[in-house]
Amino acid sequence: MANYTGLPAPSPEQGMNRYLQEIRKFPLLEPEEEYMLAKAWVDHQDSEAAHRLVTSHLRLAAKIAMGYRGYGLPQAEVISEANVGLMQAVKRFDPERGFRLATYAMWWIRASIQEYILRSWSLVKMGTTSAQKKLFFNLRKAKAKLGALEEGDLRPENVKQIAHDLSVTEQEVIEMNRRLAGSDASLNATVGSADGDSTAQWQDWLEDESADQASDFAEADELETRRSMLTAAMDVLTDRERDILMERRLRDDPLTLEELSGRYEVSRERIRQIEVRAFEKLQDRMRDLARDRGMTISHEG
Repeated sequence: MANYTGLPAPSPEQGMNRYLQEIRKFPLLEPEEEYMLAKAWVDHQDSEAAHRLVTSHLRLAAKIAMGYRGYGLPQAEVISEANVGLMQAVKRFDPERGFRLATYAMWWIRASIQEYILRSWSLVKMGTTSAQKKLFFNLRKAKAKLGALEEGDLRPENVKQIAHDLSVTEQEVIEMNRRLAGSDASLNATVGSADGDSTAQWQDWLEDESADQASDFAEADELETRRSMLTAAMDVLTDRERDILMERRLRDDPLTLEELSGRYEVSRERIRQIEVRAFEKLQDRMRDLARDRGMTISHEG
């Protein structure tokens, strides 16, 4: 991949305002210019073209990253992860598919951020099934919608409503709410300890029952393999199927059936049917790819 050492890098010392000012200096690209730069990268591995594609989308990466505040993680690191996803998108972008880089990059940016958050929260053994990921990234919004912002356990009626809205079990809602309790504080924040050690951090108090470096490497490798398989499997979908699936299941703030029905000028039921069919096609393709690699993919994805 191209050398990106010249990119502005967000850091706590630099400050977000200064970083955001820096990335605004990079001009946005017209469709024709973006196409030519993408072709130069695909056909000739032109590193300068790739650099311009990345820098012109740094504002998009930062905007998406800002939507993930409140998980107790440094904003500079979240933006850095967003930029990693952006670079992966540029590396794999095919300008002949007929859509803009921003549309394609949004998925990679969100995926990179979400994987970073999930890796960080693995300290507290958070589940990582597709339903649990959806619950993790949407529970706060669901609670706010119901006005259930008080500390402690949720009321039974709120648990039931959230479980229904997010298609998870009531027990999963209860457990996730408890795991997220107090998550506005950074895992690296200093806390007082019983022996008076004021340099202890929150993460020092979290028990990791499987602190095994070999296992960590194996899990990271499997995660990367599954992500590459997902990217390959997306090729079985039409542009409309891919867009609907991404908007409904792969973004932190999914669009409603009503919103997508307006975009495509079809009924909400038709959007729902396309979403279900696209997900089934994706699952089937993922299982085929997994079988070829000697892996197993659960039915829930």
